[in-house]
Amino acid sequence: MFTLLLAASEPSKVPFYICGGLLVVWALVLAGVGLTRPGFPYHERGARGVMAISGVLMVLAMGTAVITSAFPK
Repeated sequence: MFTLLLAASEPSKVPFYICGGLLVVWALVLAGVGLTRPGFPYHERGARGVMAISGVLMVLAMGTAVITSAFPK
């Protein structure tokens, strides 16, 4: 019974799985586009956009990993 109560008190990992999955999909899309189009991104503005999206997804994944982690009491 105590094990069930302890498991129920842990935070859900679903937000981390969603953000981590989005980061993986983004990385795969970038790899596919980058391998098929050597000049990608074509302009400095595009490069900044790719870096901004990558940075936001990375911060979200790291933040949700920390928030959903179970700290010992």
